[in-house]
Amino acid sequence: MNDKKLMNLAADNIRILAASMVEKANSGHPGGAMGGADFINVLFSEFLVYDPENPFWEGRDRFFLDPGHMSPMLYAALALQGKFTISELQQFRQWDSPTPGHPERDVARGIENTSGPLGQGHAFGAGAAIAEKFLEARLGKEVMQHTIYIYISDGGVQEEISQGVGRIAGNLGLSNIVMFYDSNDIQLSTECGVVMNEDTAAKYKAWGWNVMTIDGNNADEIRDALNKAKQEPQRPTLIIGNTVMGKGALKADGSSFEHNIGTHGAPLGGDAYINTIRHLGGNPDDPFVIFLEVQELYAKRRNQLKEIVAKRKTAEAEWAKAHPEKAQQMTEWFSGKAPKVDWSALVQKEDAATRAASAACLSILAEQVPNMICASADLSNSDKTDGFLKRTRSIMAEDFGGAFFQAGVSELTMACMCIGMYLHGGVIPACGTFFVFSDYMKPAVRMAALMRVPIKFIWTHDAFRVGEDGPTHEPVEQEAQIRLMEKLKNHHGEDSVRVFRPADVNETTVCWAMAMENMDTPTALILSRQNIKNLATGTNYEQARKGAYIVAGSDEQFDAILLASGSEVSTLEAGAELLRKDGIRLRIVSVPSEGLFRNQSKEYQESILPKGSKIFGLTAGLPVTLEGLVGSNGSVFGMNSFGFSAPYKVLDEQLGFTPQNVYKQVKSLLAE
Repeated sequence: MNDKKLMNLAADNIRILAASMVEKANSGHPGGAMGGADFINVLFSEFLVYDPENPFWEGRDRFFLDPGHMSPMLYAALALQGKFTISELQQFRQWDSPTPGHPERDVARGIENTSGPLGQGHAFGAGAAIAEKFLEARLGKEVMQHTIYIYISDGGVQEEISQGVGRIAGNLGLSNIVMFYDSNDIQLSTECGVVMNEDTAAKYKAWGWNVMTIDGNNADEIRDALNKAKQEPQRPTLIIGNTVMGKGALKADGSSFEHNIGTHGAPLGGDAYINTIRHLGGNPDDPFVIFLEVQELYAKRRNQLKEIVAKRKTAEAEWAKAHPEKAQQMTEWFSGKAPKVDWSALVQKEDAATRAASAACLSILAEQVPNMICASADLSNSDKTDGFLKRTRSIMAEDFGGAFFQAGVSELTMACMCIGMYLHGGVIPACGTFFVFSDYMKPAVRMAALMRVPIKFIWTHDAFRVGEDGPTHEPVEQEAQIRLMEKLKNHHGEDSVRVFRPADVNETTVCWAMAMENMDTPTALILSRQNIKNLATGTNYEQARKGAYIVAGSDEQFDAILLASGSEVSTLEAGAELLRKDGIRLRIVSVPSEGLFRNQSKEYQESILPKGSKIFGLTAGLPVTLEGLVGSNGSVFGMNSFGFSAPYKVLDEQLGFTPQNVYKQVKSLLAE
């Protein structure tokens, strides 16, 4: 146990560095970082187990930061570990700096998750805890015995996602979670009491958590709470730390700047900053310094960790020798490489719904990908993720041998927790719900894209053909929204998300194969509720790998191109039969993924959609979904209103999604 005076000095060092980073950048949030310094110092200097030589060691503890605006605290603490240099701290919030305003995932530097949108970070941590329990059940305690530490603030507790995380973590008994709640009663624009007065401790206890309340700025109380949390065998632990916003801060006149909203989201400024740095023991003229005693404290911890990790790795080596097959599995699962899947035995039912085809694919995956977890937001029998569930069992408290995550009605929580499973490593997650409810998940989709998490989003009931449930359940604008993200490139020049809307059951198989092969970005599969007639016999479905391709039966010389994705392709085929009776020659193109198509060579794109061609697009979404492909020389027939409540075949007739209307629209286009 380290001397309290030394621990306070180290915490003050973090405060100095954090406040100075914000001051130099003239941008940021110093107050929370200063208040949380005591906890993160105790955690990093005494509890967190990691390998100083290999930051990617699978057996390490994980630290998930929820309030990303407290990045100065994290960067400063990681600098004490040697993960950041002083010059990098001085580049806080600057162009091309490794210290952006909100932390971006960088495991090599000790940052396990990108954070910023409050609430998501702690959901990632809870997902990582599920992954750890899941892997422990398959590999053994020898290699999976770590703790998931989470840091949350008042804002994260207020976000609605916290209810889902609290419920699920308590219900599953995620005893490997230790979450510190930085309760300082100050948020950006007001004191917390203005917007919340619930008993947070009682709330988490009701969810089945082990709850402790401490002075969050007292190193001894923090240490004692962490020790007790580590001994909890059945429940996740919440440590409510009552902390001081802007701890140690002084105003320009030398009076206290603590407990002040003014320290939350702006630099301390001028004399207030100077007085604060002096008060904390630093030099305002040279504040970016790690004190010698603090350097020694963290050097001591590094030496301790080398011994701890050496013992653990010796035990792991003995385990690997005794369990070579499991050791090989572990290596493969943590490699980040796509799993090998043999699709050859899969025979799809002809003319079925693509959600049913997805169920058949999930059945194969459940048998062949033992480190895959599939989830559903209480819709497994409708979104057909039960194709996976039928080959395994649900994950339950005290039984993580199953591979199906029953998330309940909480789409955003489910998505974020599945992202966290991947962030932990060793697990491939997928999650399903109705496409219209993807709206609840958009913040998670965006974060998955930012972190390049190859989660598989399974979205069914893809259009107004949901039918009788009516407009609340019928997606119209959702495909256009996700297709916009498909056009967005990440920092690596890749599509931010890969989107597939297969035209029939066989195209669904190819799209699922591509989804499993994609380990660089999220994948979205958009699937039909209703049955869809198979594409023309002889269609080369492997061409779907190029994003867009010519369907069998198309005319070699053509007067027009008919283009669509999903179930509308079969409607085009039926319309083409009517048009050909008038001697009109047609090419039919299925476009399951515009993003993939745009990534093909210009020559291939031109071969599918030659310039100057008359192109007619049909979409059950907004016309803008296809306008970029159809161009100015064509037209798109799509939805211009929300849906209606009626049987889907009636809606097809009423809304114009029929072969007869395809005939009418194409004739009109050719007459122009």
